[in-house]
Amino acid sequence: MPGQFKRGIRVILPAFVRVAAIASVSIAVGALFGVEAGLWVALIAVGLFFALHLYYLSVLGTWLEQPSLSTIPEGWGSWFGVFNRLYKTRRASEINARRLEENEARFRHTISALPEGIVLVDAALKIEWCNPVAERHLGIRLQVDQGMRITNLVRDPAFINYMTAASFGEPLLFRPLANPALALSIRVIEFEPARSIIMSRDVTEAERLDAMRRDFVANVSHELRTPLTVVNGFLETLLDGEPPLDETRQRHLQLMHEQATRMSRLVEDLLMLSRLEAEETPLADDEVDVPALVAELELEARALSGGRHEIECAAEPIRARGSRDELRSAFGNLVSNAIRYTPSGGRISLVWRAQDDGAVFEVRDSGIGIAAEHLPRLTERFYRIDRSRSRETGGTGLGLAIVKHVLMRHQGRLQIDSELGLGSTFRAWLPGARLIAGRAALRRVA
Repeated sequence: MPGQFKRGIRVILPAFVRVAAIASVSIAVGALFGVEAGLWVALIAVGLFFALHLYYLSVLGTWLEQPSLSTIPEGWGSWFGVFNRLYKTRRASEINARRLEENEARFRHTISALPEGIVLVDAALKIEWCNPVAERHLGIRLQVDQGMRITNLVRDPAFINYMTAASFGEPLLFRPLANPALALSIRVIEFEPARSIIMSRDVTEAERLDAMRRDFVANVSHELRTPLTVVNGFLETLLDGEPPLDETRQRHLQLMHEQATRMSRLVEDLLMLSRLEAEETPLADDEVDVPALVAELELEARALSGGRHEIECAAEPIRARGSRDELRSAFGNLVSNAIRYTPSGGRISLVWRAQDDGAVFEVRDSGIGIAAEHLPRLTERFYRIDRSRSRETGGTGLGLAIVKHVLMRHQGRLQIDSELGLGSTFRAWLPGARLIAGRAALRRVA
């Protein structure tokens, strides 16, 4: 405030000086030639002073209609300071505007050089700007389509559903109708309440390599299945044959049979993953009696446990729509993991219940638990926390990867909560859209 007051005084001080000068001259004239003459001098001087200010006000108003640095007028008296400050302010503003334009041009040039497509859209998904890569990826043209809604230009149903759902936790993988040979990964970044960045990345080569990898794994696994079945059959024949084998040969054949069985499980899991990942494999539309499925899993869990664990089971009368075989495989993997990694005397609970506009199959155990740094990678193929422990329990390292893919195909998700030494909780959540019974139970959830 003191600074503003001083600046205000500096602006109006010349005007006060001129008023004081007029008053002084008027008083002097009045003393010499009479009061009437002094008043006339004061009136004429104030009138001229007022007319001058009106003139400069009109000049200022005219300039403000089309402000330009080159046309700022020159003033007299107080107006000289006003126009001088306007000149400095305007000059600084134009310099800043040029710098902003240069920075924006440099930024857009940099963005245009990126290998990813960039589209800037507003809250209504109208295009504000895009780089040439995005034009090639999405089949849009900035000069023509600027201001248009992007979902009116990119008419792919998957893209439209992704943008209108406004759930951008996972990227969208799709092939544009305009160029089916191109595979794109779309990610949306909301950086302002009213603006978003749509990033497109060409993953055609990565998709091709991934398809080659899937085909290779599927073909090799399929070719291994028959010889492993033959080997297992002969080993079982030798183990059960007559006359009985001596202890050493029995132990050797038993070890061979265990390893061959483990390889067979690995092959079956690889084939299952290949089927789940294959886009051409449609998802079955079965009416799955999940409570009955959970009851089956309870019996299997008790058989696998052999009485070593305390097992509890509860299931609400909620059915689901999807693939019974896939859901059984996913839920079964969670149950078998709990049995394998829970020491004798531990507790295991299996619960199927409504939760958060859906239903969840929850497997809770009091086992060895999992350290926090391993949790994000548990669903990766062949990821093992402890390789020796996995060999002892007979795990293939693919169980949770299968669970993840099954749930993704059913629009669900897997949640894992665990603490080392305190057990683990695995929750396989299915959305309410897949539930065909027990909706009253869903409404009871807060």
